[in-house]
Amino acid sequence: MAILVNEESKVVVQGITGREGSFHTKLMLEYGTKIVAGVTPGKGGIKINGIPVYDTILEAKEEHQEINTSIIFVPARFASDAVFEAIKADLNPIVLITERIPVRDSMKFIGYAREKGIRIIGPNCPGVITPPKTKIGVLPAHVFKKGSIGMVSRSGTLTYEIAAAITNAGLGQSTCVGIGGDPIIGMDFVEVVKMFEEDEETDAIVVIGEIGGNLEEKLAEYIKETGQKKPIVAYIAGRTAPPGKRMGHAGAIISMGMGTAESKIKSLNEAGIPVAELPSQVAEIVKSKLEKLKK
Repeated sequence: MAILVNEESKVVVQGITGREGSFHTKLMLEYGTKIVAGVTPGKGGIKINGIPVYDTILEAKEEHQEINTSIIFVPARFASDAVFEAIKADLNPIVLITERIPVRDSMKFIGYAREKGIRIIGPNCPGVITPPKTKIGVLPAHVFKKGSIGMVSRSGTLTYEIAAAITNAGLGQSTCVGIGGDPIIGMDFVEVVKMFEEDEETDAIVVIGEIGGNLEEKLAEYIKETGQKKPIVAYIAGRTAPPGKRMGHAGAIISMGMGTAESKIKSLNEAGIPVAELPSQVAEIVKSKLEKLKK
């Protein structure tokens, strides 16, 4: 039944009264996402897009015990408090859209979430979608359709481009997870790929990486150790990025020879994962792999 989110996800929007929170609440509701409450301290008692707003998650859960998922649009300076509030309320998963959160703050709340077995998607991410059941995030819904390809990505824009190509190829997506582009994030490639490997609705997996960090190399090591249960196809953004320059996300920086596109592509290839040279080639490679499996 896909991964992380589905029609059983009952969502609270933290920061619902802000510009981004209210705008994307409307779009999520239009998609069919079951948003049951919003939270903004000091704004309790009003409604946004027909959704009741509370001062705290505790108050929201007193009225809506079914809440099990959070999406956070709170500004960076308040985001850490919002995450800790969601963790203490045992909401799982927590989708953290906010960008520019201090790394030290992220390390603290991600460590606390792991201790409690709670999954954080983000920060600085576009969210997660299981078409057509639910969308918890800012992803453009029209490029996704129900299918069998699991997607996990560090890049929002490339997610949309490659998802559209997969949709146009007649494949569609089981679930698409944008894990975020910060140096410190909650769920990583290995965790999401493991879930896709166990998901009956996912036949193949697309991994969209970028320069900086070692998440792609960690995935390659995992695949080397365990083997592939399902076909995996990758794309790495930032092949032409100069060393020492941050490109796009805060985590997309090459330093001391580490985190280059070349090192990531080499690691993935050695693990038996093909890496497309262009985003447009991903869908073609996935389709070819699935057709070979059927023969």
